[in-house]
Amino acid sequence: MSTTAPEFALRCSNIHRHLGQDEGRVHVLRGVSFEAQAGHVYAIVGPSGCGKSTLLYLLGLLDRQEEGDIWIKGQLMSNSSDLERTAARGAHIGFVFQFHFLMQEFTALENVMMPMRKLGRLAAAEMEDRARGLLSDVGLGEKTHRLTNHLSGGEQQRVAIARALANQPAIILADEPTGNLDVKNSNLVFDLLTRLAKDHGQAVVLVTHNPELAARCDTVRSMRDGLFVG
Repeated sequence: MSTTAPEFALRCSNIHRHLGQDEGRVHVLRGVSFEAQAGHVYAIVGPSGCGKSTLLYLLGLLDRQEEGDIWIKGQLMSNSSDLERTAARGAHIGFVFQFHFLMQEFTALENVMMPMRKLGRLAAAEMEDRARGLLSDVGLGEKTHRLTNHLSGGEQQRVAIARALANQPAIILADEPTGNLDVKNSNLVFDLLTRLAKDHGQAVVLVTHNPELAARCDTVRSMRDGLFVG
């Protein structure tokens, strides 16, 4: 009986990163290796300052490691150019942050369409159809033309999820995505994010301080002092 090797949406090996200068220079990541399989949800947990968010920014190609390698969809990105990294982010990675970073002067629909406009794969009508569908998926189908500053905090974070899914990325990176929400909205946002990602076979890597949400993920990895433990 043959078995198929798991498909890893992203992998990193022996990642090192320092932050700060001179006497304040800190070895934040000390040789971290990690892999995320398509269709699975991973939680990275640990105390503040242990390197969780730094790792997430490196995996999202928003920063560069000093040592080690990162692969996105099998493509080695460690020595890639800024142009190649920008293209890989747009095509393969969706971000959800604690602060939603929506464009407040635009509608929910326009915010979700922005990544699609930047990638430029779809015609205008196709972008709008997809954005409407995603907003319906997160329960905001009746608020597509509402300005985002007229939405509640929980609704704005749901728009951010729809935006992260806009380009059908292989990877969703989420940094404390429920950190500013109450319990009800935290559970709603987590459920939407993980359900939609699983439905589309996307890997989710979630940094969180919430042990209840972490326990509901497929895999929990604990960090301490710049390394995974246990």
